[in-house]
Amino acid sequence: MSDDNPFEIRPGTGDDLFEIAGVLVDTWRSAFRGLLAGDFLDGMSREDQAVRHARRMGAPGVNYLVAVEPSEGGIVGFANFGPGRGTVPADLNEIYALYVRAEYQGVGIGTALVSTAAGHCAQQGAKSLFAWVLSGNPSRKFYERLGAKAVETSSIWLDNRHYDQVAYLWDDITTLLNR
Repeated sequence: MSDDNPFEIRPGTGDDLFEIAGVLVDTWRSAFRGLLAGDFLDGMSREDQAVRHARRMGAPGVNYLVAVEPSEGGIVGFANFGPGRGTVPADLNEIYALYVRAEYQGVGIGTALVSTAAGHCAQQGAKSLFAWVLSGNPSRKFYERLGAKAVETSSIWLDNRHYDQVAYLWDDITTLLNR
């Protein structure tokens, strides 16, 4: 933790799963209301997300980082990343999830999570990093501000509906280090 960023970024553990799930559910409900069906968002549960992330946390090469608010000690954001899914080069890693509670956005937590994740990926031999983002995600500009380029589109199936998504790529992972 530095004076510039009072939030601690540390590895996420199994003990953090319920708080990670809470960040995800609360962030989806605030960020995607109007984009995704309200009943789908309202039906999301911390318990289900904790189970989902427990499975993901145990997968080879998958990492979690959490941002902790120092005065209260609660997790206010997280990143989940590792080997690229699908048919991608071995030196291309993926950010699977990046969420920061709405009230903590805009203070550098997301940037710190991405930069720290990029450092971990670079240590594992990654040269590039990408993230899939819903096309209607109000935070898409965040990735662009960090230098990512939209390189591909696809769709994802959620709640019996297709949603467009965009792949954002940092071709040179070193551009993310020390941000």
